[in-house]
Amino acid sequence: MTFQVNRSFIIKILTFLSFVTIPKVLATRPHIIFILADDLGWNDVGFHGSGQIPTPNIDALAFSGLLLHKYYVTAICTPSRSALMTGKHPIHIGMQHTVLFGAEPRGLPLNQKILPQYLEELGYVNHIVGKWHLGCYKKEYLPTFRGFRSHVGFWTGHQDYNDHTAMETGYWGLDMRRGINPAWDLHGQYSTDVFTREAVSIIDAHNKTDPLFLYLAHAAVHSGNPYNPLPAPDERVARFDSIEDYDRRRFAAMLSKLDDSVGVVVDTLRKRGMLQNSVIVFSSDNGGPAAGFNLNAASNWPLRGVKNTLWEGGVRGAGLIWSPLLQHPGRVSKQLFHVTDWLPTLIAAAGGDPSQLNIDGKNLWPSLNADKQSPRTSILHNIDDQYGNSAITVDDWKLLQGTTYNGSWDSWYGPSGRTDTYNVGAVIGSLTGRAVASVGLSISPERARTLRKEVSVTCAPKNSTLPTCKLLQAPCLYRIDDDPCENNNLANVYPEIVLRLQKQIKIWNSTAVTPNNMPLDPRGDPKFWDHTWTNFGDFNSTTNAAS
Repeated sequence: MTFQVNRSFIIKILTFLSFVTIPKVLATRPHIIFILADDLGWNDVGFHGSGQIPTPNIDALAFSGLLLHKYYVTAICTPSRSALMTGKHPIHIGMQHTVLFGAEPRGLPLNQKILPQYLEELGYVNHIVGKWHLGCYKKEYLPTFRGFRSHVGFWTGHQDYNDHTAMETGYWGLDMRRGINPAWDLHGQYSTDVFTREAVSIIDAHNKTDPLFLYLAHAAVHSGNPYNPLPAPDERVARFDSIEDYDRRRFAAMLSKLDDSVGVVVDTLRKRGMLQNSVIVFSSDNGGPAAGFNLNAASNWPLRGVKNTLWEGGVRGAGLIWSPLLQHPGRVSKQLFHVTDWLPTLIAAAGGDPSQLNIDGKNLWPSLNADKQSPRTSILHNIDDQYGNSAITVDDWKLLQGTTYNGSWDSWYGPSGRTDTYNVGAVIGSLTGRAVASVGLSISPERARTLRKEVSVTCAPKNSTLPTCKLLQAPCLYRIDDDPCENNNLANVYPEIVLRLQKQIKIWNSTAVTPNNMPLDPRGDPKFWDHTWTNFGDFNSTTNAAS
């Protein structure tokens, strides 16, 4: 009797299960793809309102994910990348002053644990493709010694996109590596294509049962060497003959290739069945170098300033986060977000617990996911005592003190691109548009237009009764939510707020460490190392090539 009862029970259970749809089990942790564009301006992506340069693949991620409307980076390359990797403000790790040069005997301090090392503890397989720019003095500073399993890319701040050499501080040499070995064989292959192919190879070869962290840090759209500052294939440049400005036309071609790369990477994730369990971030590293700054032609319009200034055009980033794991994607995030926040936010998205980390970044994953208030209410944009400038935003007030370049880059720089036609159909029909639709995140033309309008910046009218901002003479104060273009200096109207924000800057400065910049070491000259930038600190003399 006991056997009959148990057999009957088992049959009933099996019958019930035959009618139950059991979902496929995905990897317990999502794949994380972080795509970092170099020197991309606020106004260079189509989703911010310009129609001059189509970026359909980037826009498709934005319209089907979260557009980060109040997202801030630092004003220049190395500080932003150090903040991203450590979750700490550059003033707390000595990385706040300008960029790191290839012949400097320093790097991101080795006592700092960085993002791939945290993710490795959660079972992630980590790869970097593209730009490092956090030190190559000794091998211990290199990415493959700091949590990444592989690296195809370059160590310094820029390179020529075809010959892969870098001209820097009077030195010149190859800067393209496969691991720590020089990649001479990549000569003549366009950098954006090289990095895209490598990213695709990594995704194709990845064991999907393990979570992947792919950090794709493009060279684009940073300028190249002075002899070819805006390198792009001629046939791609020809597509933009409607753009009258020659430099902007070449910039458009560089950006178009970057956008293609985004599409190929997203589509590869789709083909591998990884897209539905992925978190994708797209971000600029700093404001755009406009109007010939750094021999480049970016646009931050209508924001004020350029790269390496603390105006909104220097520090407000073009950014988005995309994932089917987010609740109600296809919306604008108005949570205040800083580049230091990526480390704890991504750790939380990966199922880790960042609550006990001794960092400056905030975990915004719950806020972004449920569209709740940001835990962040202020951002220190920087304090640089060598430049003599600083800036902070608290709530909707922004204070600037001092400036760079004697104020010569403190204006507004176009082009606007608002009169150019925006092609929503190209966004929906792009590789990315079709890929995101395949996982249930289709983009409608109406929704895309609504979101684009919502994140387009509208400048407050200039009030001629207010004093002109002259940062070399006095601090300037702006109500940034109402005046994102920094037109109306309210320092004389609200002196008590100026004093309150100055006090906040002083408190921050009391915790700062001295910048760790070092004089150039002549041993770092590539001429001693077969004309390659190398980890020269690992060798006792300049007679042995690095390997």
